[in-house]
Amino acid sequence: MTTTTHTIATDGAEVTYDVHGPLPTADGQPPLLMIGQPMDASGFAALAAEFPDRTVVTYDPRGMGRSTRSDGQVGNDPEIQGGDVHAVIEAVGGPVDLFASSGGAVTALALVTAYSDDVRTLVAHEPPLVDVLPDAEATRRATVAFQQAYRDRGWGAGMAGFIAMSSWQGEFTDAYFAQPAPDPAQFGLPTEDDGSRDDPLMSDRSEAITSYRPDVAALQAAPTRIVLAHGEESADVMMGRAAKSVAALLGQEAVEFPSHHGGFAGENDPWPGQAKAFAVRLHEVLANQSK
Repeated sequence: MTTTTHTIATDGAEVTYDVHGPLPTADGQPPLLMIGQPMDASGFAALAAEFPDRTVVTYDPRGMGRSTRSDGQVGNDPEIQGGDVHAVIEAVGGPVDLFASSGGAVTALALVTAYSDDVRTLVAHEPPLVDVLPDAEATRRATVAFQQAYRDRGWGAGMAGFIAMSSWQGEFTDAYFAQPAPDPAQFGLPTEDDGSRDDPLMSDRSEAITSYRPDVAALQAAPTRIVLAHGEESADVMMGRAAKSVAALLGQEAVEFPSHHGGFAGENDPWPGQAKAFAVRLHEVLANQSK
């Protein structure tokens, strides 16, 4: 599969994206766009390789990977990033099918709200939306706790707290908050503080993503077929529960995919996933085009 790399100027950013396959597409199917946050195009390498039948487009969000920003901001805003994705879709020729994971799924919901004709089918995989959860207040408290650990003790402590938070099954109860702070060493994480405080996952730079409120009426009115998805292993953790909550708001049920929050990763990736099985499921979901 031939890959070409392109850069386009958007409002306050230079956005780089990759096209894997021909444009226009060889079979008349729309391009399949894959987006994440906070993750650049490299995170979809294993999944994209499982779609030799489709032209796949991946991109680096502004300020990440090869994409730069000149807007003077450091935060990750799903509505602004939705504008960047819209520009990519215009460049490759829309509408597209869109697989979006984590913060990318939140960007995708903002994109469909603002540009409803851009996307034929959206598969929104585990959007980390706090306010759609029945235990939103407790979830926010759990989030603040690992962010505070990051501010106080650095990346290893913050990531250990994030792993504990994102692994907790079910709603956040008193039992969760009664636990001692996790030791970074037990996860093989560094215990020393390197002094950095700019991680997009553990700082407040992604606050606009987790606090985003989907416009349910706009999403229901859009011509886009919207599918919420969660991993088999992560159905009852925060991100999986959020997917099910958004699906309920839209009057549907979330669909299950193999593996966990990063289940589309390759078996040899740092956080191993099940890219082949994940791609089989994604093929099945995309094949059904009835809204």
